Amino acid sequence: MTEERKWDLEADVVVLGSGGAAMTAAISAHDFGAKDVVILEKTGMIGGTTAMSGGMLWIPGNHHQIEAGIEEDDEDVVTYLDSLAPGGLDPDTLMAFMESGPEMIRYLADKTPVRFQAFIDFPDYQPYVPGAKADGGRSLDNEAFSFQRLGKWSTRVNPSKMAYPLRGSLMEAITGSLDEATLAEREAGDYRGLGQALAGSLYKAVLDRDIPVEFEKRARKLIKDGERVIGVVAEDANGRDVYVRARRGVVIATGGFEWNETLVKTFLRGPLTGPVSVPENEGDGLLMAIEAGAQLGNMQNAFWMQSVLEFKPQHRDAKPNYLLGSDERARPGAILVNRTGKRFVNEAANYNALGKSLHAFDAGNHAYANLPYWLIIDQRYRNKYHTFNTPPGGPVPSFMMQADTLEELAEMAGIDPAGLKGTVTRFNEMVANGHDDDFNRGDNTYDNFYMWGDTTFEAPYRTLGAIDQGPFFAVKMEAGALGTAGGPKTNADAQVVDWSGNPIPGLYAAGNAMAAVLGDVYGGAGGTLGPGMTFGYIAGRHLGAHIPNR
Repeated sequence: MTEERKWDLEADVVVLGSGGAAMTAAISAHDFGAKDVVILEKTGMIGGTTAMSGGMLWIPGNHHQIEAGIEEDDEDVVTYLDSLAPGGLDPDTLMAFMESGPEMIRYLADKTPVRFQAFIDFPDYQPYVPGAKADGGRSLDNEAFSFQRLGKWSTRVNPSKMAYPLRGSLMEAITGSLDEATLAEREAGDYRGLGQALAGSLYKAVLDRDIPVEFEKRARKLIKDGERVIGVVAEDANGRDVYVRARRGVVIATGGFEWNETLVKTFLRGPLTGPVSVPENEGDGLLMAIEAGAQLGNMQNAFWMQSVLEFKPQHRDAKPNYLLGSDERARPGAILVNRTGKRFVNEAANYNALGKSLHAFDAGNHAYANLPYWLIIDQRYRNKYHTFNTPPGGPVPSFMMQADTLEELAEMAGIDPAGLKGTVTRFNEMVANGHDDDFNRGDNTYDNFYMWGDTTFEAPYRTLGAIDQGPFFAVKMEAGALGTAGGPKTNADAQVVDWSGNPIPGLYAAGNAMAAVLGDVYGGAGGTLGPGMTFGYIAGRHLGAHIPNR
């Protein structure tokens, strides 16, 4: 069959997508023996959501952690994850993640320009759970990377959602450890941190290996010869079909399906109204895998994130833009309320766990109890903190409502006025007493971590603060997501399996395009990228070392 078909492109390995998992798969496939690798990218830009993210990786037992003197015990890792998802994780893929994650980090350090460092005191996201690292060590931060090293290709990397490039690592930015001279040097060298550093350094590794990226090639359909996947049909910018042969296999790393309204309504546990990923994540890989007979897993879950609608598109084909809303709610002087004006959650909780609280269903009213919901702050807050890319004391964003009294603000937003007034009064009383009796906000290390809280105060006042200086402000928040967590299930070698649990020959998956290894668990900062890139590495390693017999 392969001899009869006319192929437009041929390679040993074809990688679909260009985010962190995809580029890691392409690099490792090349280095482990598949010298002929090609990346098919749907858009004209590289990096996917990785380039827009914080760029951190959650990898227990990584060598940076060990070198920093933070010991790791596999039993602790398993205890921690099992406590968050009792009986919900597959032992084989979990073990593959735990074994190959640290190996992947060492490999990238030795073989690529990617440079991580341990974010020593970044706590696991549920520090109160057995097996957690309450004082950090499992999350890795990116060292700043100079985009000058990419030459003409630097403009091909997806931009950040931040209003300005971060010229250092996340740790440097938070701790303010960069002096003016260093910042000026970084500015001149176009250094970038966070996901920009990760995507840029991975792209440099791709370029160093002469791995071609075929831009504007949207993968549409897998080609099979019997049971084996032997290639893919892609669509170019002009709508023409491009037939690409994969002599060893295809890696699906196209991201999730959060921008596909039909798939979202079909599979997710509740509303997803504000995705913050790249809008090209429309479930292309999922649809291809379903047609190929893949078993699915974890389809009801997403990596939840609070977000804000910045603007609606004017053109019918454009996508709305959503800003991340993870920081603002956790600072002192901010609360979240539902339509009754009531608080419903610890506002300083991690974004993935908080997102699940938005799907509480009120059977009496036959509606989601906490949707819609709003961020409530006052003038003192706005004078002191950045708010959705607006500097302290800056102009009021168009999506922010303002009123002189809480009652007026509630009327404007569609919140119960008496409920909001009573909630703020009670909250201020609890702040004065030094404890959130309703949701225990500020009781653990994560709540008071300096990335979210205000280090000019001691705990719990790093996250607890009164709301009492008008005017007052409300922002309607969205049930957002970093990406979806469901997709084709894989085995420990990242091979996609069918409904009988058997590998589909020649088909692999990684990143948000696969059923998440950790289910709905978000272990810590980098809880998406860590497992995703690990399975990209595993897929590439397996493809590089295994030559199909036909």
